[in-house]
Amino acid sequence: MSIHVGDLSMEVTLLGPCRNPSPLALSVEDDDFIPNYLEDEAKVLYTSMHDRQVPDVTEAFEAAGPRRQIYFDPRKIKAGVVTCGGLCPGINNVVTAIVNELINEYKVRSVVGFRYGYAGLVASEGYETWDLTPESTRNWNLKGGSMLGSSRGPQSPEEMLDTLEQLNINVLFTIGGDGTLKGARAMFEAAQSRGSRIAIVGVPKTIDNDIPFINKTFGFETAVAKAAEAIQAALIEAEGAPRGVGLVRLMGRHSGYIAAHAALAAGHVDVVLVPESPFALEGPNGLYEVLERRLQKQGHAVIVVAEGAGQELFDENDVSRDASGNRKLNDIGRFLGDRLIDHAKALKNPVNLKYIDPSYIIRAMPASPTDAIFCRRLGENAVHAAMAGRTGLVVGLWSDHFTHVPLAAATSHSKRIDPDGDLWRSVLQMTGQPPRMV
Repeated sequence: MSIHVGDLSMEVTLLGPCRNPSPLALSVEDDDFIPNYLEDEAKVLYTSMHDRQVPDVTEAFEAAGPRRQIYFDPRKIKAGVVTCGGLCPGINNVVTAIVNELINEYKVRSVVGFRYGYAGLVASEGYETWDLTPESTRNWNLKGGSMLGSSRGPQSPEEMLDTLEQLNINVLFTIGGDGTLKGARAMFEAAQSRGSRIAIVGVPKTIDNDIPFINKTFGFETAVAKAAEAIQAALIEAEGAPRGVGLVRLMGRHSGYIAAHAALAAGHVDVVLVPESPFALEGPNGLYEVLERRLQKQGHAVIVVAEGAGQELFDENDVSRDASGNRKLNDIGRFLGDRLIDHAKALKNPVNLKYIDPSYIIRAMPASPTDAIFCRRLGENAVHAAMAGRTGLVVGLWSDHFTHVPLAAATSHSKRIDPDGDLWRSVLQMTGQPPRMV
């Protein structure tokens, strides 16, 4: 059955018929105290009350989970794992879960780890691969960062596919964000063109939580918890000085989910600035006036800003790009700090501003317990998908159910806060800031 959300097909590509019995020894009967296999036809309903990016629909995703019949013979295949992009809490947890599920449960005999992102799949880069086993990855889940290493930068999908074929890799798990998933999609399309029967399955890694058709991504909860601690520190600093201002810059290139959720979790935040809601410095509802009114009322203030907010305030000619081709963001945190200090000095009413940027500390943190559980289940479901011959997809979470989202849909746009929605309404109600700071 063809499944669509708006104009996007949610139909998952199969490598071929599944004729091998699964080695998982699960059940097909209810109430026998043995977990069940998932029916091939199982779906997770998609509904949208208000989504301006995707029209209202009543369609479904393919549900993720173990199938009774699988495509690959586990004894005859070789799997690969790669981690790409910026660091994020939980990467090692996902790798460990994939390795354990492949070897301990499906009895796959060989799992290869590619070093330093997609660069590790290009022979000319010269990076060696690692043999991954439950023993060699033991305790990886307790560590932050990526034990396999990571990198940014576009690599030729044809060259990466050549490497997979030369190493006889049948399944590749890609752990990464938007750029990584676009690279996985390019490899998937190249494999389809060649007729290569290689399963390419993604696990979404973006600390910003901005992948569409996925409720949340791993590491987000850990990031929010640590960001809330930074906001509390900023509040303490602000309260301890006359006209004290705590300014916290958080992750969020195109979406302000971490800034919004962390501010709500911490409380006592006076202004939240996100990419989805433009703001001005001057004017009756500009940042200068909003801050001054708050300082006069309570003597201190806390501002939380996402890294992608306010980029329109910079010179449009001052643009550079990173190795992946992404625009390098100007430092809105330091920019605002300098402007707020200078403006207050010009008014002969200075502020005591403390600037906190915990971004790299947050990115390198180990996963929280809840995130660790989530990572484990994402990794397990990624393996179930690949072994059942699914390819060109990312494993997601929707309405508390794990799903298969085609890479084309997952890379179709970035998920962002709806300024008309209830999340942003909660932020505005907590802060008391004007809805339009322009």
